[in-house]
Amino acid sequence: MPFQISLEPGGQRFTAEPDQTILEAALAAGLVLPYGCRDGACGACKGKVIAGEVALGQHSSSALSEADRAAGSTLFCRAHAKSDLVLEARNVTRAGDIPVKKLPCRVQSLRRVASDVMIVDLKMPASEPFRYRAGQYIDFLLPDGRRRGFSIANPPHDSGHLELHVRLVEGGRFTTHVFNGMKERDILRLEGPLGSFYLREESNKPIVLLAGGTGFAPIKSIVEHAIHAGITRPMALYWGSRNREGLYLDALARSWESALPELRYVPVLSDATPQDAWDGRTGLVHHAVMEDLPDLSGYEVYACGAPAMIDAARRDFTTRCGLPDDAFFCDAFTFATDPTP
Repeated sequence: MPFQISLEPGGQRFTAEPDQTILEAALAAGLVLPYGCRDGACGACKGKVIAGEVALGQHSSSALSEADRAAGSTLFCRAHAKSDLVLEARNVTRAGDIPVKKLPCRVQSLRRVASDVMIVDLKMPASEPFRYRAGQYIDFLLPDGRRRGFSIANPPHDSGHLELHVRLVEGGRFTTHVFNGMKERDILRLEGPLGSFYLREESNKPIVLLAGGTGFAPIKSIVEHAIHAGITRPMALYWGSRNREGLYLDALARSWESALPELRYVPVLSDATPQDAWDGRTGLVHHAVMEDLPDLSGYEVYACGAPAMIDAARRDFTTRCGLPDDAFFCDAFTFATDPTP
């Protein structure tokens, strides 16, 4: 028997079968809850159970802590309804007319831009147009049933190919294959577009773009879409890395200040060495934002990077800089789960 789900503060309603996660049921009803990895690792779909009972499946303790659970929070991608529910979920949108597809693709080029970053360019089928929003991602569908997600780095108007920025993860089977085994003309299968991280074009608020490492990829898509679409909202792009090599497309980011006069680019290094010869900003990248923009009450923030960076930015921006909860959009990059029951 399906359960009735109500969302606050928006008042949306839908039903969920016992074998569906809350996220699956919402998407089937045409509602897009915030989500990222869909396997309980990133925490993007975290929300609060106001009334009712859920059963929570395996998830990463970094995505949902015991303190979160004690406070009534859950992960919508891992939670199944056990009764009718009232849930707190912000930034809920209606699904648009962009279908999710499973398609073959061909590796068109591999370009190593840092010791641990490869830009993979994929040729998409000419007979099957692939549409997406700036900021979304795709999953590779691997032969053993596993999935690996990567953000799309090129803008939607240039969708005959997909550009992905792949970081080499120690012990990561797929990323090791990308660096050591993948060849041009290899055929892969993907599913997409996925994710609720994309530019909200109906707003006129100024934007802070916050990237950590290869979290630069979806930010690149957003900026290049803004240039193409003639979007004139003020933007401040903060890109953080441990060292100078991690700013692997620094010259491109600097060129955007000319292409988009309302954009300001601020690179930040957290562990600069003498070899970096760095005279720019240092420290945590989200601290640089707070130093420059102590009042974020009138802004929107789009943040992409490691979960620790995302969590710290969300906490500090909302509690110390006045950013509204519903003005923080994020995509947390995860590499492996730490399953807990």
